[in-house]
Amino acid sequence: MTKNGMIYIVYIRDVLEASKKNEAHNCFRCPASVGLASDPTPLQDFCVADNYSKVFVNGKVCKDPMLATANDFFYDGLDKPGNTSNPLGSMVTPVNVMQILGLNTLGISLARIDFAPRGQNPPHTHPRGTEILTVLEGTLYVGFVTSNPENSLISKTLNKGDVLVFPEGLIHFQQNVRYSNSVAFSVDVLAKAFQIDKQLVDKLQASFRMDTN
Repeated sequence: MTKNGMIYIVYIRDVLEASKKNEAHNCFRCPASVGLASDPTPLQDFCVADNYSKVFVNGKVCKDPMLATANDFFYDGLDKPGNTSNPLGSMVTPVNVMQILGLNTLGISLARIDFAPRGQNPPHTHPRGTEILTVLEGTLYVGFVTSNPENSLISKTLNKGDVLVFPEGLIHFQQNVRYSNSVAFSVDVLAKAFQIDKQLVDKLQASFRMDTN
């Protein structure tokens, strides 16, 4: 539900954690070959994380599957709004392997984000994850920036029920535009995210702007 202009949304992050070994032996730019890197297919149905294991691995050790219970695949609490009383006016409630042990090795996580009026989830990236965002209530201005050399801003205003995908590794953001219009919000987003004034953002953008004529 929505209260006092708050927006509650949920996004699903598809995380492909490619192993270093696979990445080292695949060629992504060779003209005569194609390289693909992703998690290998699991050898078991699931790998419930064992937070008590003292074995050091890249990730989390699996506990005995015979000891798995329904609670290893369960989480409650996404119905509870996060506290948005902070400078950014937003709160992320994650649901990853730390909250659901059964997510270990499955390559996916979930989160709820609450926004106060004009609140934002500041520019950030997921180097190995594609994000799918769904607006459950309210209106969000969202966008992502393409890679060099274009550095183009692709943005859209989303309403309840709308979905947008943020491609893997690209800088992206979300901002609640309720009770305000969305003109020049790319400047507003940066100013709020870095806690600086708009004039400084304009100055910095101007110094990196290229004449393409």
